[in-house]
Amino acid sequence: MNTNTGQIQVQDKDEFEIDLIELLYYFRSKLVTILAIFFASALIAGLITHYFITPKYQATSMLYMVSASSDSVVDLTDLNLGTSLSADYEKLLHIRPIFEEIIEEEKLSYTYDELLSMVTISTIENTRILTVTVTSTDPAEAQSIANDLAEKAVTYLPKLMETSAPNIAEYAIYPEGKSSPSLPKNTMLGALIGLVLTLGVLTVMFVMDDTLQSAEDVEKVFGIMPMTVIPEGNIQNASDKSDRKVRRKKKLFHLRKRKRSARKK
Repeated sequence: MNTNTGQIQVQDKDEFEIDLIELLYYFRSKLVTILAIFFASALIAGLITHYFITPKYQATSMLYMVSASSDSVVDLTDLNLGTSLSADYEKLLHIRPIFEEIIEEEKLSYTYDELLSMVTISTIENTRILTVTVTSTDPAEAQSIANDLAEKAVTYLPKLMETSAPNIAEYAIYPEGKSSPSLPKNTMLGALIGLVLTLGVLTVMFVMDDTLQSAEDVEKVFGIMPMTVIPEGNIQNASDKSDRKVRRKKKLFHLRKRKRSARKK
């Protein structure tokens, strides 16, 4: 047995269905509210991003993990060696002694773990190129640390591994633009979050509203069509208006009666 309450069709086993057409009409009736919250959320997200989130900058240096076994010729053995060493260099560049030396030389206030969290070291896929990327709130600091790490890879790791030194393919340059946060991205994300939350709240209000809105709702619930519908409004005002009309008609009737009597005389 199905019981409908206008917007919701309640079924057995505590299941219910939402009339999507009516829900869309409900959203349409709240369009001004939805748009207002959408643009307000975008504005708030943009202001928070611009004024309250500290921008960060990235600087990247590159290492080439191939060097000639002879003075001038790079052969297949050197290429294979460079490929196998890339992963080793990637891991060894994270060791504590290298980072502590950089902290001391640069007179940084970071701990080893804090500086490590700022650094990303990875190998470009299918190459023997190692990238060292540093993220910092200070662009000059990011550039300096990235170049220091590249130089440590050239001087420190070959001694540790007893292998030939890699080549610095590119030093990090001063980052002109911030890497994060993205103002357009955060603004759109804030607008979408506001939109989703608004639609969610309106959907809950729609589902929880079990009032009968029309004669069709009454027919769905009780299976009968109402004989009449009481219009919305103040019944007392309607009654007062009706009384005033009756009094005016009575006055007009008496005036006309007096006029007719005067004419007969």
